[in-house]
Amino acid sequence: MDSNNALVVFKDKKIRRVWHDNEWYFSVVDIISVLTEQLDFQKSRKYWNKLSQRLKEESSEVVTNCHRLKLPAEDGKLRDTDCANVKSIFRIIQSIPSKNAEPFKQWLAQVGYERVREIEDPELAQKRMKELYKAKGYSLEWIEKRVRGIAIRDELTDEWKKRGIDEQKDFAILTAEISRATFGMTPTEYKQHKNLPKQSKANLRDHMNDLELIFTMLGERMTTEISQEEKPGTFNQNKEVAKRGGNVAGTARKDAEKELGRPVTTRQNYLSKPEKKNKFLDKNNN
Repeated sequence: MDSNNALVVFKDKKIRRVWHDNEWYFSVVDIISVLTEQLDFQKSRKYWNKLSQRLKEESSEVVTNCHRLKLPAEDGKLRDTDCANVKSIFRIIQSIPSKNAEPFKQWLAQVGYERVREIEDPELAQKRMKELYKAKGYSLEWIEKRVRGIAIRDELTDEWKKRGIDEQKDFAILTAEISRATFGMTPTEYKQHKNLPKQSKANLRDHMNDLELIFTMLGERMTTEISQEEKPGTFNQNKEVAKRGGNVAGTARKDAEKELGRPVTTRQNYLSKPEKKNKFLDKNNN
């Protein structure tokens, strides 16, 4: 990892970070230094020691969730440093009385309020989702397909749960079977096909064009329909149903490709840069 990837800047202050367990972890002391406007590293570290003790007394799991990870120190050497992911960092921010922390606290309060409202009225969550995609530059037509795809996916996972499948790793295996039968690639292989960064939580479906989304929906909907009809009772039976559902979409995809004279799957991905809005970009051509 180069120095540019290892640092982020907030209020002209450098905050060290490191990629760990598929997400970014940030130096707790660096963030405390910024929020408390404390230039002395040792004082910031003492502040964190006192804060972590208080959090433990409050039965908070934040300190437990922090990790001692190697980060470059001022002398250039890698040293063990308390680091936390975004979720834990927000909890720490909530415990810091600082004018710099207040905007974060207000934002977190607003987000919490909005989520409570969305639980009471699920349509608000869908509206928020559409607004987020719109703000990123996606077309309204694409957004409608994406939202419909999410509903179809939810129906499929609900069906799997009824069949005794409730582990995320099992969901991933079954999803890979559908994808392989539909597109000839697992989601991981598909991400590589689209040149999506490995150190990224990018959702593959956010980088699909209309046809890719449509065939994804077909494979998952057919899997749901077959499962509802046959009610598979074991994981292997569910796996076979997933293959069959994906095969229906895979056959339809191949027929479509014959008519179009080109592949449905593309290397294009969606990059939400201001100058590139509303366009799928092929990284090989840029």
